[in-house]
Amino acid sequence: MNRERPEWWFRLALVVKGADGGLQLLGALVLVAVPPSLISGVANAVTTRDLLGDHNGTLAHHLSKAAAEFADSGTRTFAIWYLLLHGVVKLGLVAALSRRVVGAFPVAVVVMAAFVAYEVVRAVRTGSVGLAVLAVLDVVVIGLVWRELTKLRREQRTAVQR
Repeated sequence: MNRERPEWWFRLALVVKGADGGLQLLGALVLVAVPPSLISGVANAVTTRDLLGDHNGTLAHHLSKAAAEFADSGTRTFAIWYLLLHGVVKLGLVAALSRRVVGAFPVAVVVMAAFVAYEVVRAVRTGSVGLAVLAVLDVVVIGLVWRELTKLRREQRTAVQR
């Protein structure tokens, strides 16, 4: 298999997106099963035992604040639904794209562009470098999906002409 071929990169992107979708779905299910009090308790145990350094330090403060915000039912509910929907959508798109369902390709581009827009807005608001990197990777995947779509359409035109 030639690693320089865009099809190989497309397949790799599908595997990564599928794994990501599966992990997001699993994360949503874990969040449903784990009570907020357990998350707050773990954060409290980590900070009081100085596992992050000084329990009054910046890292401990951020962990405590994040655990408290997450315990808020609205934040927890949002995280569960976000992960659940994001995971299901990704897995559905990966399944359709891997089966080369031509109609799924434009849908995937639009959905992923919406994810990129959200990642960029969230990265700007929070200063998250990780989200910015994910947005760039998603743009690359969009390019690979588009390239595969144009290849499929060309193959279909060639098959019809024969």
